[in-house]
Amino acid sequence: MPAADSSPSASRRWWRTRLVDPLLQQLTQGVTPERVAITIAVGSALALFPILGTTTLLCAAVGVGFRLNQPIIQSVNLLCTVFYLPALVSLIRLGDRLLGGPPSTLNIPAMVDSFRHHPADFFHRFGSTAWHGVLGWLALLPLWLPAIYFCARPLLRRLVRSLPGAKGPVATARAS
Repeated sequence: MPAADSSPSASRRWWRTRLVDPLLQQLTQGVTPERVAITIAVGSALALFPILGTTTLLCAAVGVGFRLNQPIIQSVNLLCTVFYLPALVSLIRLGDRLLGGPPSTLNIPAMVDSFRHHPADFFHRFGSTAWHGVLGWLALLPLWLPAIYFCARPLLRRLVRSLPGAKGPVATARAS
């Protein structure tokens, strides 16, 4: 049986292949204006998903699955938290209207408390309210995603062109 290579270079190589390279890939993937615009659109949409406590995981999973830039998608998620509660109420009300029933009972402090302390009770008490929010969110997606993308893309292209010394495919992304 051959002896394991315990030299410093083998250790460095292991750390590089297992940690450093994947981390660098996550930090640098999707850095064209178009990919960043998609990341912003998707991140902002997922950040407003109306189930409490799910947005970070959703952004991470979708970001990895679609090879979106993780720092950007998580930053967008964090920046959107200021809009979360008003959006939550609006999405639930939109779901209410789409289903044509009476407005869902909304008591945000009770919902948050129930979710934190008694998750099973939360789903029992507020499951239909959550469903209305998800339905409103799904109805908004076809408008939200292209609107954010087509607003962000030209701004990002302009930003890239204004950077000093900008060269290569990112700087020369053609306008379409």
